[in-house]
Amino acid sequence: MRGKEPGATSALMRQRVLAARARQAERGFVNANMPPGRLRELCPLDAAAERTLEMAIRRLALSARAHDRILKVARTIADLGASEQIQAKHIAEAVQYRSLDRDYWK
Repeated sequence: MRGKEPGATSALMRQRVLAARARQAERGFVNANMPPGRLRELCPLDAAAERTLEMAIRRLALSARAHDRILKVARTIADLGASEQIQAKHIAEAVQYRSLDRDYWK
């Protein structure tokens, strides 16, 4: 909010969301309803993303359920950025949301 670069307009964000939803529709479901058996196929990670996710799981002692939820959120973040492959920055952002959620509900 304090940066010198202008932020994304509401219209631009709407376009990103609609495009992300279209990508999800092509898969046959929204990311939140992604079948667990298809996570590996639909959530491809680059090498840095694999390392980031592994580190988060170890350091935060995350469950298998948390792992899957982080992948789904990271897939959504990647979809919003029109990225086919999930990158480390997508995993890191999803982990941050997970941490914020845990801290808020303590």
